[in-house]
Amino acid sequence: MPADLHPRLLRGFVATAETLHFGRAAERLHLAQQALSRDVRTLERALGGPLFLRSTRSVELTAAGLALLPKARRLLALHDEILTGSHARPLLVDLNSEPGGPDPAEARVLEAARRALPEQELLARFHGGLVAAAGELVAHRLDVSFGRFAGLPAVLRSQLTHVPVRLERMAVILPVDHPLAGLAEVPLRALAGHPVDICAGNPATSEWTDLGRRLLDEHGLVAAPGRAPAVGLGEFGRYLARHREPVLSTTGGPEIPGGVTRPLVEPVAFSLLGLVHRPDLRHPGLTALCTAAAELGAAEGWLRLPPGSWLTSEDAALLPGRGHRGRP
Repeated sequence: MPADLHPRLLRGFVATAETLHFGRAAERLHLAQQALSRDVRTLERALGGPLFLRSTRSVELTAAGLALLPKARRLLALHDEILTGSHARPLLVDLNSEPGGPDPAEARVLEAARRALPEQELLARFHGGLVAAAGELVAHRLDVSFGRFAGLPAVLRSQLTHVPVRLERMAVILPVDHPLAGLAEVPLRALAGHPVDICAGNPATSEWTDLGRRLLDEHGLVAAPGRAPAVGLGEFGRYLARHREPVLSTTGGPEIPGGVTRPLVEPVAFSLLGLVHRPDLRHPGLTALCTAAAELGAAEGWLRLPPGSWLTSEDAALLPGRGHRGRP
């Protein structure tokens, strides 16, 4: 008679497969690393073979692990759906800003999850700022948000789970008649003499301000004075026209009236977009979101960091398969 397969074992396997890092997978699940390693070994014994290739420097999926991963995700989604009922409560998902660009990752992940789980209600909202959203997550007034996890205060990071979604190219938004607007791409050195707006006046997005300061400091550039944030595309356009400073952003965002978006180069700079939720949240919509992010990322190379590009060490440490993993 075949052994029973506890969902906990599959959750541990999926988290390890998505991070390729036993330590970060254990953090995601709020488990001790030894407990996670034990669960993975138990699953491997039950299935009759190794799911990971382990060394002192790397963890990789075996062919059996690769084959199991989509099945495990589907089974966990069904498990969560059964536990929460055929019509679980709506899942509240913060996309930070209304989609308007050609390739907003958050909106694509949400739409893929909705297609995979049409019977569930996944409600989008557009609050803006992961620091502000993290407080709502911890208070159970929000279920899922997207943003830069490494920039959250440690007290918030310790209460939340992070799933890497996509490396997003950083850019500047410029007035259409700005001296740098005629460039197809803006070398970082070209910003010398042009103070860069890093949203320093917005406490709700301090994770982004932190990233901007790191980028500018490392390249000898200057931040613009902090100001009250503009809200809405029209207001942002007026803000840009009034202050005329490059505004740090990412590619793929909405078009700003009177503005143009130009990617940063020399080096190409990235920000790590993550999906963030409470570790105790069980909802079929959350499983569908994580599955959609993983599948889109694998198909389009969302988490592939090109050689010579810029990313903070804190963000790089959150990428799947980065750093020292150790043998479990």
